[in-house]
Order: sequence, then structure tokens, then C-alpha cells
Amino acid sequence: MSTIADAQASVTSENTPTPSTTNTVFAIEDIQKLMPHRYPFALVDRIIEYVPEKKAVGLKNVSVNEPHFQGHFPGQPIMPGVLIIEAMAQVGGIVMTQMPGMDNGLFVFAGIDKVRFRRPVVPGDQLILTVELLRLRGRRLGKMHGRAEVNGALVTEGDLMFSLLD
Repeated sequence: MSTIADAQASVTSENTPTPSTTNTVFAIEDIQKLMPHRYPFALVDRIIEYVPEKKAVGLKNVSVNEPHFQGHFPGQPIMPGVLIIEAMAQVGGIVMTQMPGMDNGLFVFAGIDKVRFRRPVVPGDQLILTVELLRLRGRRLGKMHGRAEVNGALVTEGDLMFSLLD
């Protein structure tokens, strides 16, 4: 499995990374090296902030061309909440898969709690997805808190639990 270091090697940045954070931008090509998701389930366009073992911030540009808008809802397209949660999970996956000793296996949902949807997400919106690690148990289970915002306004938040499959 690729690592953040592998992705960083292919990305140029004018910012100098520090040990606790990196301002390197990870483009879609870099994310594809780190995550198994592909169209139509690759829901993160860019990682705009990464703090090793703590948090990641991703960006998703919402386009009317996405297949779910054909039926959700004709004439009034709204991004399905489950896809907002999945996008947050993919950003969380960047953090989880890069934890030391986690280079084999696949992280999957083990649960979601306290999820709230504050307002609809529509084509043309840009989601900023912030996911922070709350705790890691036994190097196999992780709990994270995710927030999705559009123009600085909270649209969705909740706790995500991950389990490592071998």
C-alpha cells in the first residue's frame, strides 16, 4: 500500500512540512494511490491539510453531473446524506491507513453515531470535510469525529467508527 510519503514525493509544495503537520496538497492522483475507491465512489477531490495520526481535511466539489442527482431529486437535486458521510469516511481513511502498523488491510465502517444533517448540499457547493481521530483501540478499531461545511456553515457532523479488515 502506498503511504503519505509516497504521495508527497509526487506532489510539489511551496510549504515546508513540519513534523506535526503538512500543508502539502494531495491531488486526486495522490488520493488514488492511498485509497481503493474509484468512480462513482471516489468522493474526495483533494486533501488540503493532513496532520499525521490526528486529522485530515478534504475537499469535494459537488457537481450536477454526479449520477445520484438523476434520481435524488429530479428538479431539486440534493446530495444524499449517506454520500456526505461516505466522503467524510474517505477523508478519515487517509488518517487511518497512514497510522504506523496499519499498512495491510482495509478499513470499513464499524458504526456511526450522533450524525446530524443541518442543511442540504446541492450542485455547485464545495464541501470541506474535516475528520479528527478521537481514539484508536488495539490498532484495529478507530473512532473519529467528522464535520462537513459549505462556505463555513456546518452541514453535517457525526462520529465514525472504523474497523481494520485483514
